[in-house]
Amino acid sequence: MFNIENELKKLPTKPGVYIMHDKNDKIIYVGKAINLKKRVTSYFRKTNKTQRILNMVSLIDHFEYIICDNEAEALILECNLIKKNMPKFNVLLKDDKTYPYIKINIKADFPDVYITRKILNDGAKYFGPYPNSGSAKEMVDFIKSKFKIRQCKNFKYKDRACLNYHIKKCLAPCMGYISKEEYKKQINQIVSILEGKTDEVQKILKKEMDIASSKQEYEKAAIIRDELLATQRISQKQKVSNISENDIDVIGIARNETEICIEIFYIRNSKMIGRDNFFLKGLDDESNSEIISNFIKQYYTGRKFFPNKIMVRDDFDERKLIEVYLTNEANRKVEIKVPQKGEKIKLVEMAENNAKITLENKEKSNKNIILELKDTLNLQKLPRKIESYDISNISGEYMVAGMVVMIDGVIKKNLSRRFKIKTVYNQDDPKCMEEVVTRRLRHSIELTDDEKRKISIENINKYDNSSSFGKLPDLILADGGITQIKAILKAIKNIENETGKKLDIQVFGMVKNDKHQTRALIDSNRREIEISDDIFNLITNFQNQVHDTAIEYHKFLRDKSMTKSKLDEISGIGTVKKLALLKEFGSIDKIKNATIEEISKVKGINKDLAEKIKENL
Repeated sequence: MFNIENELKKLPTKPGVYIMHDKNDKIIYVGKAINLKKRVTSYFRKTNKTQRILNMVSLIDHFEYIICDNEAEALILECNLIKKNMPKFNVLLKDDKTYPYIKINIKADFPDVYITRKILNDGAKYFGPYPNSGSAKEMVDFIKSKFKIRQCKNFKYKDRACLNYHIKKCLAPCMGYISKEEYKKQINQIVSILEGKTDEVQKILKKEMDIASSKQEYEKAAIIRDELLATQRISQKQKVSNISENDIDVIGIARNETEICIEIFYIRNSKMIGRDNFFLKGLDDESNSEIISNFIKQYYTGRKFFPNKIMVRDDFDERKLIEVYLTNEANRKVEIKVPQKGEKIKLVEMAENNAKITLENKEKSNKNIILELKDTLNLQKLPRKIESYDISNISGEYMVAGMVVMIDGVIKKNLSRRFKIKTVYNQDDPKCMEEVVTRRLRHSIELTDDEKRKISIENINKYDNSSSFGKLPDLILADGGITQIKAILKAIKNIENETGKKLDIQVFGMVKNDKHQTRALIDSNRREIEISDDIFNLITNFQNQVHDTAIEYHKFLRDKSMTKSKLDEISGIGTVKKLALLKEFGSIDKIKNATIEEISKVKGINKDLAEKIKENL
């Protein structure tokens, strides 16, 4: 049996990676340390920890570790293990995308320009990454339309030109209508544009246009003029600053109550070639610097191309270490900069502002879905505040409920509530639902003095107008079918009968499919209402949140109850000694059958206390 206290003593003071497992042997956390003993031991001592880490520690059943030669090696191993195992308590970047690049095989006689997601060591030039295939395709289409390079995938000489030549989209190298040297000149201009060197290309094109014009080669001058105008448009679109450095990634972060958005600008030669954003959840108690540190480690691990500089707002502990790692991976210097003034800090601010706008737009999108939900359910008013409840128990034991609140399409974690079931003593989910909703509604009912006088003393004491539950919901979504709907409607009726007030709360159920996902909504007349994909996604997220809230509370009470035992009744036995005994022997019965000598070997248990334990058990 794995004894955590004993294993902590065996930990080396060397750098390495530690891996936390739960009782099902699932990896729940991976971390690195310059001193394994000091770092891992800190998790099991009374020190200030975030709520997320406290939750993680409560689930640790055993751990393992891997010794590394240095902290940099540990960092690489940590990143790879996180990406492979996706532990639930690590900051996880769910980024399984392979980004598109623009490829030019400059070794070919007549190179093509096309999009690829595979980077090979083949001597070709790759440009990117582009945040999506759409932006990469737009650039390739633009290049091919303006520079009239070949359109065909497989180049070969032909006996006649294809349609692209006749509609002036290609100069037909397959027919020998353009020399290798002239074709390569165009490719070099395209390479310069993709590298952001548009000013240089514009000078060359202007000079060539003037020469063609002076020789009265007006058709050729017109073609060059179009290329020049196209290059100018690209330059205007891409230019973001006067910074004269190559290959910069700028990272900005914004957050709201439930979500974090990280925005990246890809800047090459003072030109923005693309941007991307990522969303993270469940990191309320993590600082921006910690999130950025973990994001950089995961985002750049395993990549082929690296920028020269990464710019961020805040400094973080691992910055220098990650710089060394990225430099080794790129085979050239990679720096992480924290700018303080000038154009560089303005770029970081721009990335942050864009991240903020991206979050706001996501919230606006949710509000639009709420408008759609109103129409779908044919409601009289907009359901700005929606609540849902879920019951959790095992065969009627540790019966609890979770409540989650959504306002304007955004889940408000600070308004979530947990309930212990008080009046139901066997497994009866509808009865539990009726109790919980009745109790919840009482918290938001405001009564006048006249109304209070009409209510019995027994009932009036149940009301709490000073609670933090806020206003009554506009809509309640039952996590189940008609039986749950009836239970909630009965709870509403209970309050109406107690107070004489009419409550304007609509109730619908969430009908599940075989995978326990909502496939439709149902009303009190058992009428199924089909929902759009947008409403489905919103409600599924809502449903998952309320389910997790109830399950976590149930597990908490169950685990808390399991730690109670006859040992609690013995004077001199506190939580630490009790846990040490249970970890050593596994159960009360095994402690009972152990000898005094065996019991006294447990840390903190002397012979007198061991005798007292034997006597009491």
